[in-house]
Amino acid sequence: MLTDALLAFFHFLAIFVLITLMAAEAVALRPDLTPATVRRLSVYDGVYFLSAMAVLATGLLRLFYGAKGADFYLHNPWFHAKMTVFVVIALCSLPPTFAISRWRKQSRKLPDFVPPPSEIRKARRWVMIEAHLVILLPLCAVMMARGIGAR
Repeated sequence: MLTDALLAFFHFLAIFVLITLMAAEAVALRPDLTPATVRRLSVYDGVYFLSAMAVLATGLLRLFYGAKGADFYLHNPWFHAKMTVFVVIALCSLPPTFAISRWRKQSRKLPDFVPPPSEIRKARRWVMIEAHLVILLPLCAVMMARGIGAR
């Protein structure tokens, strides 16, 4: 019981960190981006990646070592929906990650570098898509946790 509670706690903690960093990226990706913000975005994006890996790792630990067991989840369509949404969000995070990486490399060569507004808008649009998709995860989670749709 304690193991399950701790796994849930660390899973939720990783999720909250991930959402905080997603919001921080969305706020930072503005037309008035400064060279310092480009560097900060790089840090945000790196920690965002680490938090996504922590969400995945703690979720897998809950799947295999949590109180309900893998059978409970693997036969539930909401579990598969949740995993699909998570993967789609991960794929949506790639374009801004690649853009931020390019900007970081440029800023090393040119300390006053700021990306053009069109690139900033494009990266922000992807982050906003992620932010809107993440809303589906708790829906899938509560349906799954209550066994709705399970055989």
